[in-house]
Amino acid sequence: MIYSRYNIFSRIKDSENYFILNLLTGNADILSPDEARIVEGLRNGTPGAAAEFADELSEKGYITDEAAEVLLYRNRYLDFIDSRDQDEIQIFFVTNYSCNFACSYCYQDQYNNPKLELSDEIIDAFFSYVNTKFAGRKKYITVFGGEPLLNNAKQKELISRIIRQASESGLEVSFVTNGYYLEEYCEILTAGKIREVQVTLDGTELVHNSRRFLKGGNGTFDKIVKGIDASLRKGIDINLRMVADKENINDLPDLALFAIEKGWTGNPLFKTQIGRNYELHHCQSAPDKLFDRISLYEHIFKLVKDHPYITEFYKPAYSVSKFLSENGELPDPLFDSCPACKTEWAFDYTGNIYSCTATVGKTEESLGTFYPSVSLKEDIVQEWEGRDVTAIKDCKTCSVQLACGGGCGSVAKNSNGSICSPDCRPVKELLELGFAAYIEKQ
Repeated sequence: MIYSRYNIFSRIKDSENYFILNLLTGNADILSPDEARIVEGLRNGTPGAAAEFADELSEKGYITDEAAEVLLYRNRYLDFIDSRDQDEIQIFFVTNYSCNFACSYCYQDQYNNPKLELSDEIIDAFFSYVNTKFAGRKKYITVFGGEPLLNNAKQKELISRIIRQASESGLEVSFVTNGYYLEEYCEILTAGKIREVQVTLDGTELVHNSRRFLKGGNGTFDKIVKGIDASLRKGIDINLRMVADKENINDLPDLALFAIEKGWTGNPLFKTQIGRNYELHHCQSAPDKLFDRISLYEHIFKLVKDHPYITEFYKPAYSVSKFLSENGELPDPLFDSCPACKTEWAFDYTGNIYSCTATVGKTEESLGTFYPSVSLKEDIVQEWEGRDVTAIKDCKTCSVQLACGGGCGSVAKNSNGSICSPDCRPVKELLELGFAAYIEKQ
């Protein structure tokens, strides 16, 4: 019997207790300090567990027969591949790279904005490609930018055409927008099957307006709030996103209170997410304001302890901790966390095809075209399709691989020069926070 290579074992944040978790077998437990010392001994090859405790560890797969674990890993991997092949595909479509905002952290501000403009012909070619290439697969469209919801007659006609063609194809549509003209688009949106609209608020009025302002410098907070209210009244789902860094994270409690007082958090059509501001395509002008993955969630952990009502607005996942606390069981093992060319594709108005939203607009990373002719770089697509923890050398011996999934392929490529390299996630550290926030209390 061996100590499972897929055990994640650590001390719970601000506690004497420990946790052990194994996504391959689907088990998780809180351990007393004495039990943790026994597990530590097993991990280091010095067994000393009482028979009853050893039997429990064996039954849950924390200690296991090596050959049996290899077989279980293979079977669960095959189950993952079969399930992913049936998963819904998210298809992003960029209508333009232009925008009416001049956000302080915009990563698209150095993109070339080709003279070519979106047309009916390009929209028709996009839907023809999607309905042919992904025939028989469950899918939906997400309209992206730039800013797709610009307030001019031509853009409204184009967005209406996209919504109409999606409806004719039986597809739902989501939008990612800065929200400034959301109120003006409500009637157009309600003509189709809208899954959700993602809108960004980076804090309460003063904080948000210092970061997300019009090109002329005017604030945008009040108009976005009106658009959110109008959308909810029309029955449109809103996904509110806060882009967080060290300049605005301490405004999270006030933003949460604002949303609670507006009644948004009590509306079933309303949900939230927090995105980390980070270097995506070019260097930030002030990189010292950025959080890394774990420092952001350590800060949120402290804020929630001081302001528990934040969780009514936003409840951090802390890796798989939130899922475990809400469902009483672990999710399936994650052999791959990069959806590129598997359950995510991206297209833009220039006729180019990309692997995902992290590569879209970078013409050197185009995988082919859907307009004016159809082409696809099958060799590069296969490289994206083959990326998972079984193909990444550094992942194969990593104990957190089935919670991390190898991270983002685009970030890995930018950092390491190879798609098939890891973008490591601080899984153990996030679980330390999550077990303290959710599991130990239960």
